[in-house]
Amino acid sequence: MCGNSGSLKTRRAPAALLAVLPILGLLLAAACGREEGQGPASRVAGLVQAKLRGRPVLRVEKSEFVNADFRAYLEATGADAKGLPAESLSRLFDRFVDEKILLEAARERGIVLSEDEKKESLARLAVDAIAASEPGSSETAPPKGIFDRLLVEKYTFLVVRDTRVDGGEVLAYYEQHKRDFLLQERVQVSQILVDTEEKAVSVLRRLERTGEPEFRAIALEESRGPESSKKGVMGVFQPGDLPVDMERVIFALDEGRTSQVVESAYGFHIFRLDRKFPPALQTESEAAPEIQKRIMAQKMKDVLAAHLGGLKDTLSWQVLSENLFFTYQRLDE
Repeated sequence: MCGNSGSLKTRRAPAALLAVLPILGLLLAAACGREEGQGPASRVAGLVQAKLRGRPVLRVEKSEFVNADFRAYLEATGADAKGLPAESLSRLFDRFVDEKILLEAARERGIVLSEDEKKESLARLAVDAIAASEPGSSETAPPKGIFDRLLVEKYTFLVVRDTRVDGGEVLAYYEQHKRDFLLQERVQVSQILVDTEEKAVSVLRRLERTGEPEFRAIALEESRGPESSKKGVMGVFQPGDLPVDMERVIFALDEGRTSQVVESAYGFHIFRLDRKFPPALQTESEAAPEIQKRIMAQKMKDVLAAHLGGLKDTLSWQVLSENLFFTYQRLDE
């Protein structure tokens, strides 16, 4: 993170971040994993934490952010501050700084969220919360700063939305990275999935001395797998796509043959190897969608990084790493 640090005058031009005092780092490290009141070091660390609690760790124009704001950011991203090393916390803090600078830029440009955008965001959160919650659990409040992060996402989209990838770029990437598009041996697989071993054995007997049409009919009739409506066809797979125990059975089959009964957590399977595809190189047109995604992702990243660099040169911002609750580590250290 390129930023201003410490208590020096830091208007406009970024400067290197100052390291936190070694004694402070030692005291905070001593407090990790302990409860307050378990010894002198722990009590001193608690006092240090309390002293830092209200001190700013970041200033962007007229806004100030403290450790509590960064902790809320960590919580919203699912990160565990207590379980992360200082290097990981430092990189997350870099992202926190970037987000707050983008937030300030969005506000300066008069970009706002519509009521519909806010409602849609809350609705998505509610659906996710319901899916992740256990029966009987109480409702949880939306994460702190949810609309600020949504505004940053909107602003970021506006910055990168004109990014394009042309055919010449796709062709050049394909020629330079053909190895990425070499396909391993692949197989088309079908299955019949039933609940009990007894049922599976019965189905297996019905399949003896029969061909593909009979397998399709029985799969449609008997299988409870999600692909039963497709007459048992699961799709095309390469090594590593399926659980190891299943792959061991499937890839050992000859084309057009069915397996013995295979038990898994889902039930009892009978697999059919429909077709084998030898290793092959994807054509440019086959690889184009993946190539476009790769190039687009990199170009958008570059556009945003350049834009963010310009904001850091023009906005007034200051990192006060000595006030952080952990020992900040610069990226180049």
